[in-house]
Amino acid sequence: MPTAPEDRYHYQIIRRAIEEIDAAETPLALDELAARMGLSTAHFQRLFSAWAGISPKRYQQYLGLGRAREMLRARETLLETAAATGLSGPGRLHDLVLRWDAMRPGELARGGEGLRIDWALCPSPYGPALVMATAHGICGIAFTAETGAPAAQADLRARWPAARYHEDPQRILPLAEAAFAGRRTEAHVMGGPFQIKVWEALLQIPEGQVTSYSALAGAIGHPGASRAIGSAVGRNPLSLLIPCHRVLRKDGALGGYHWGLPVKRAMLARESARTEAAA
Repeated sequence: MPTAPEDRYHYQIIRRAIEEIDAAETPLALDELAARMGLSTAHFQRLFSAWAGISPKRYQQYLGLGRAREMLRARETLLETAAATGLSGPGRLHDLVLRWDAMRPGELARGGEGLRIDWALCPSPYGPALVMATAHGICGIAFTAETGAPAAQADLRARWPAARYHEDPQRILPLAEAAFAGRRTEAHVMGGPFQIKVWEALLQIPEGQVTSYSALAGAIGHPGASRAIGSAVGRNPLSLLIPCHRVLRKDGALGGYHWGLPVKRAMLARESARTEAAA
C-alpha cells in the first residue's frame, strides 16, 4: 500500500484524468490522456490501472452513461426480488462481521456519550482515508482527498459528538489494511432504525451491479421515499464496506458521492472489472 504522500499525489493525477474523461465528448486515447497529465504513456497506464483497477480504455467503457443505464435496466428489480423471496445478501467483496445498533431518538441525541472511538489517517486504494473504530469494530470510513482530513474529521465526529476520541494508528492501521484488502472485517454500525434499514438494503446489491434510489425505496417498503432514502445513503458512515456507491440516479447518471465523485467512479470501475474477470 502506498505511503500517504504518494497516495495523495496519485489521487490528484487520477482525479485530473477522470475530469478530462468526463469532459470529453468521445473516448480519449491513452497517449492523449497521458500527455495531458504530463506523464509518459507507460507510466500513466501503470498508475491509472493500479489506482482504478483497470486500464483507462476499459474505465471509459465501464462508466459511460449508456453502460450505467443498461446496468440499471438489468438490475432495477433485484432488491425487490431479494426481499420478496427472502434471499440473503449475495456474495460480496468484503467478509463483514457486522454489529448493528439501531438507536432510538434519545440515544441518538446523546451522540455517543460514553463511547471511545479510536482513529487514524490511513492509505487506501482510493486516496487517503480516515478510519475510526469502537471496541466492536470499524465504525467510520471517510476518504479525505476531496474534503481534506480536518473536514472529514469534523464530519464523522458530528455523528457521535459526545464520544471520546483517541488517535491510535497502531490499532487502526491493521484494521484499515484488512478492510481495504477485502479480508475479514468487524464493523460497528450505529444509526436510526430507518437509516439501518437502508444500509442493510445496500448490502444486498451485488458487487459489479448498481441500483437506483427509487428501487432502493421500493425494496425496503417505502416507495416514493426516494429523498429520505438519498439522505440515509448520504449518511452512511462506512464508505466502501456498506456500498452506497452502487446507487445511481434513475437516468443512469452517477449522481454525487459524499467523499468525491472520482472515488465513486473508481470503486464502480474496479468492481465491474473484478466481476467481469470472475465471470
